[in-house]
Amino acid sequence: MQDSRSMTDDGALDRNDRPSAEELRRNVDRLGEWYQNIDLGEGVLTRPNHPDGNHPQDRLDFVAPFLPVDLEGKSVLDIGCNAGFFSLEMKRRGARRVLGIDSNPRFVEQARFAARHLELDVEYREMDCYEIGDLGEQFDVVVFFGVLYHLRHPLLALDLIRSCCRELMLFQTVMWGFSEPIDIPEDFGEREGQRLFSENGFPRLYFIEHQFKGDTTNWFVMNRNAALALLRAADFQLVQETAHPEILLVYPSTGPDGAQPLRGFEARTQHRSPTRLQRVSRAVRNVTTSD
Repeated sequence: MQDSRSMTDDGALDRNDRPSAEELRRNVDRLGEWYQNIDLGEGVLTRPNHPDGNHPQDRLDFVAPFLPVDLEGKSVLDIGCNAGFFSLEMKRRGARRVLGIDSNPRFVEQARFAARHLELDVEYREMDCYEIGDLGEQFDVVVFFGVLYHLRHPLLALDLIRSCCRELMLFQTVMWGFSEPIDIPEDFGEREGQRLFSENGFPRLYFIEHQFKGDTTNWFVMNRNAALALLRAADFQLVQETAHPEILLVYPSTGPDGAQPLRGFEARTQHRSPTRLQRVSRAVRNVTTSD
């Protein structure tokens, strides 16, 4: 959607030409149903009656105490950005470069509209997380909220994110089961497995064959221990829990603080070379396209 209103020399909207609340509301409605509730000013909210309340501001509230107010000089990648709520927030905090990606063209159009109206310099692209290796960029901060359970290849996605994440990932996925972790030996056989697999604290990944909560794109639900195990397998470590059990701040295990790789990690991650990851992700995309 092109904005025909006049611009100032620096590309901002002319203050005398800003839309009325009624016009802004009409423009919002033209872009279809919004999932994220974004405050556009003039008393206009994109999803004022969200079934989950003030969403996703509620998620931001959980990570805000641990997120720097000033992100000056940082680069941010928002994966599954939807209408751009988190991308816009990162730009408000002074991030140098912010890129939001989503595979849904309607969400991308909504995000571009919101950024343009709020006069925030955020780039949005229609692409999925299996393509991020093609960006050829590293990002200081990655936002990965509400996406993992929609993916057919969750560990591949985490491996790809790790390949481009320098400092921090904000992570959330749907979890089912929050038992305390149990001691699991590095190697075990069938007899020990018979006992371990029956423990509530064992990492469990539940496959959804048909639908979950009316959504055919919900492929996996996992317990919290499985989410943490998947993150460790992709070379992320938990750095900060939040008051919400599903929302975590994690950083690369071999990150700038000098943390060492997990024991045995090198042997299990030879497949994570950038070349191999790009080859596998392209194969996944080719299969998805042919479907």
